Amino acid sequence: MKQDFPAYMEELEELDDHELEHRGGQMSFLEHLDELRKRLVNSVVIIVVAFFFCWFVSGYIYEFLEVPIRRALSEAARRDVPVKGLTGDEKILPLTSLKEGDHGRFVFDQATKLGTSVVQPGTSVESSVKRDNSGILGLFTEEPIYTINSVIPAGVQLPVDLTGANVETTADERLIVTTAPEAFTLYVTVSLYAAIALSIPLLLLQIWGFISPALYKHERAYVTPFVLLSSTSFVLGAAFAYYILFPPAVKYLLGLGENFRLLLRATDYFDFITLIMLAMGLIFQMPAITYVLSRIGLVSAGMLIKSWKIAIVVILIVAAVVSPTGDIPNMMLFAAPMMVLYVVSVFIAWFFGKKRTVEAPA
Repeated sequence: MKQDFPAYMEELEELDDHELEHRGGQMSFLEHLDELRKRLVNSVVIIVVAFFFCWFVSGYIYEFLEVPIRRALSEAARRDVPVKGLTGDEKILPLTSLKEGDHGRFVFDQATKLGTSVVQPGTSVESSVKRDNSGILGLFTEEPIYTINSVIPAGVQLPVDLTGANVETTADERLIVTTAPEAFTLYVTVSLYAAIALSIPLLLLQIWGFISPALYKHERAYVTPFVLLSSTSFVLGAAFAYYILFPPAVKYLLGLGENFRLLLRATDYFDFITLIMLAMGLIFQMPAITYVLSRIGLVSAGMLIKSWKIAIVVILIVAAVVSPTGDIPNMMLFAAPMMVLYVVSVFIAWFFGKKRTVEAPA
């Protein structure tokens, strides 16, 4: 006779903890759906909280992610012309090497507001290095600047940092936006991606919480190494993409457009770099996941070695999808670290792997 639901709940209450441990792996389909819903809700709450935190520092995140493209744009717009002077001893010096009393003509590379007046790009003015009332070195005009509707008198300090503490972005290094709301949307997108990256440890806990009912009690003890190794691997993967993979890739892409005027949309660029960083962060999970699966006994070194041909095909497909270009050198730039990670995973499975043990009922 079919057991009604209240009677089934009473039976569950009478079960001891050990039996409940084993029944945890036999959840019904609806119970699995309810558990999945709970984990998804928790994940959304975690990301939302992290998003609000990242929103307040989105400017710093933007500047950090902007560095590679600024360098690449600067190099793409740079012309390598040898310096030929009268004596052959002439040298090009950075502004930070200027000292008090030096003078020359300063050229505005962008529209600059001085007081209530706007100086147009290309305007030049005779200037010299002096100290202000606080004793700080600055660059001051030596002659008036005539704008469209006003005159800027001599003695005005120019927006130049002679200490090198703040690096100004030149006009050729700036990304563009094409609509008024695009800048706001960009900061929202940057904050969301940063929130996901920041929430990785807690999101991994939610994933583990969903799959743990299917594991034995002694296997659930691997939650700590799983979260720590996966979080560390994600950071390493994102850093690898930011410092190693992305610079040569974007340099190659900008090099293809050297005969064109480069007007790079900020939204396109940030979607591009965050996708690569998140993708490499997930790819770097390979050793961490292999460690946990090998400790549980689901993966062995022999299994990985036998599957190396399939693994290479999968790696090349993933590299082709993640790589920003379709050329072989850039694709191999992404595929090579994945192959190395696969070899590392084989050694991890060989060193840490063990056969899966089944807990006997008490």
